[in-house]
Amino acid sequence: HPEAELPPSLQLSLAFTRRGKDRRSGLILTIPLCTEQTSMEELSSTLDYLLGIPSDKCKARGFTVIVDGRKSQWNIVKTVVLMLQNVIPAEVSLVCVVKPDEFWDKKVTHFCFWKEKDRLGFEVILVSANKLTRYIEPCQLTDEFGGSLVYDHIDWVNKRLVFEKFTKESSSLLDELVVINDSEKSSQPPDCNFLPSLDPETVLQTGHELLSELQQRRFNGAEGGGVAWSPMDDELLAQPQVMKLLDSLREQYTKYQEVCRQRSKRSQLEDIQTKVMQVVNWLEGPGTEQLRTQWGIGDSIRASQALQQKHEEIESQHSEWFAVYVELNQQIAALLSAGDEEDLVELKGLQQQLSDVCYRQASQLESRQNVLQSAHEFHGTAQDLSQQLDGLLGMLCADVAPADGAAIQQTLKHLEEKLKSVDGALVGLREKGQVLMDQMSNQTSWSYGKDVPIDNKDNVDHIQGVMEDMQLRKQRCEDMVDVRRLKMLQMVQLFKCEEDASQAVEWLGELLDALLKTHIRLGDDSQETKVLLEKHKKFVDVAQSTYDYGRQLLQATVVLCQSLRCSTRSSGDTLPRLNRVWKQFTVTTEERVHRLEMACCFHTAAEKVLVQASPDQGDLPVEVEQETYEEVETVGKALLDRLTVPVIFPDGSEQYFGSPGDMASSAEHIRDKMKLVEDRKLTLHEEDEEDEDIEQLPYQQLQYEQIHDQVEELHNDEELQDDQELHDEELQDVDNELQDGEELELENETDT
Repeated sequence: HPEAELPPSLQLSLAFTRRGKDRRSGLILTIPLCTEQTSMEELSSTLDYLLGIPSDKCKARGFTVIVDGRKSQWNIVKTVVLMLQNVIPAEVSLVCVVKPDEFWDKKVTHFCFWKEKDRLGFEVILVSANKLTRYIEPCQLTDEFGGSLVYDHIDWVNKRLVFEKFTKESSSLLDELVVINDSEKSSQPPDCNFLPSLDPETVLQTGHELLSELQQRRFNGAEGGGVAWSPMDDELLAQPQVMKLLDSLREQYTKYQEVCRQRSKRSQLEDIQTKVMQVVNWLEGPGTEQLRTQWGIGDSIRASQALQQKHEEIESQHSEWFAVYVELNQQIAALLSAGDEEDLVELKGLQQQLSDVCYRQASQLESRQNVLQSAHEFHGTAQDLSQQLDGLLGMLCADVAPADGAAIQQTLKHLEEKLKSVDGALVGLREKGQVLMDQMSNQTSWSYGKDVPIDNKDNVDHIQGVMEDMQLRKQRCEDMVDVRRLKMLQMVQLFKCEEDASQAVEWLGELLDALLKTHIRLGDDSQETKVLLEKHKKFVDVAQSTYDYGRQLLQATVVLCQSLRCSTRSSGDTLPRLNRVWKQFTVTTEERVHRLEMACCFHTAAEKVLVQASPDQGDLPVEVEQETYEEVETVGKALLDRLTVPVIFPDGSEQYFGSPGDMASSAEHIRDKMKLVEDRKLTLHEEDEEDEDIEQLPYQQLQYEQIHDQVEELHNDEELQDDQELHDEELQDVDNELQDGEELELENETDT
């Protein structure tokens, strides 16, 4: 400990040197004696230490020793004075023994010191405290001797301890730094573990603080007084000593810092070299070996996922080394920025080597990852395509039992969408397979500095095999889709034929219904009846084409059922219905023709009678044969009887033309015409009789004829008005029937 260098008695104030000086500019040494027993050994060591502080020049001026014996005994004072002879006989010029006022025999004490003067070698005087100013200026004395000098011994001791500690530590540190710095210059490798025992920064800080204290007016600073102050000689000597130590320490510390920097740089460079080689050796060794043994692509999604997981583990191991690479690259960049010429080439070489290996390995990892990703996508697409083909094959293998044409169209649309989706998936599979093969063809393995080609023949064969297998499966499904499409189109035709045949039956039924309900007019004259006969023939032609169209559709249905091998389907009841309706229509139209022909004969005979017997033409009436009258009566009665007879169908059912009112109206019209013919016959007969009896009953007969004519005219006018209205209605119904027949014929032709 630094305090061991100072004697303990120094801290006990057994002796001390003040800042004051005597009249010869010599230092003043004060030895305060106390009532307790003073150890001469401790006092001697204290004096030795204190006398070793001043310079030789200061010692040559001599010391003035003040022995304060006011609190001590005479024999102790005497012992101390005699001890000064042995410790510092040459440096002592005057010894002032401060005596107490009440003790000591002046004669005895004076005689003793005077007697020993020659032997002691210095003068010893006994003096009171208030008389010291005779030998020493008051300003050089402290207050206990009546002076004004300020002195703090404890503070001086503390500062002296700091000085001693600094000088010891700085000297020791200087020696260590010199050894360390000199070892760096030698040819032998330096011991990097040899470090200073003290912190140079701390020692320098202590020295600067000490120097700052020494450069002040006093260690502790005077408070007031305004007394002139001059530093002690030891303080004057300590300042250059501290400054010299600080300069030497700074110089050696600067060199040491450079040595440490060189050491750190060299150590860092060696550490970087070691780490770089570790990274390079692992990447080119175990890392490359891991990649070299992992070049498969798997044969399914699960296998490719397992390979990806294994690759992620490999990447994780590489990531740790890549993190080391990033750290090393930053360290190398920092060293390169320092600009040391001797290390630039080596650092750049290490950086380039490390970067080449890491980038090459990272490229292989990325390439492998891309291959595995492409393989996963390829297997995923292959699996999806396989599932789509399985679903399509399941649809094709299932029995087709659609309910109608719309269901068939929906099924066909679904099949086309499935096939289109399969085509797109197969195209995607080929694209992904080609990308995968291209990526594998560009792969190379780097093994210990050499490019090693990779044999991917098995992988390529597997990819091509998968694509060919999918192509064959897709082709088989396409063939089956073509067969299914043809079959479904035939079924669509079958349903369409059946639907159209049923529609033809409905049309014939509608024509039959129209024939029975609306085709009831027989015409008001022969000309109109002939027109109705022509319209009826056209109406029958339309029905005949509808019937023929239905027969053709039913024949096509039979052919399609045979082609589809659909034994469970047939024309059903459509053909019997068609034949039944057609037979009913045939019977009805024959009856209609008969009635129209009879009506035509009736109107022709009636018109012949009425025209020949009518005097309206300005000629004389022509005599009508009796056969003509009979023909009118016979045909008219037959026609009336015909109107009351229903149409009897082949199945025994009956059906009347129109309503009973319609038939009654037609019959009434025929009766009226028959009555008109009869009236015409009677009129002609009466005219002949009138010629004979005109003279006998001129006035009565004329009046009777006039009244009869008026009644007949009134009756005829009412019948003509009713017949005209009925005739107009019949013409309107015929027009409607013709229009409906033309529309039906047009629809039949369009469907055909």
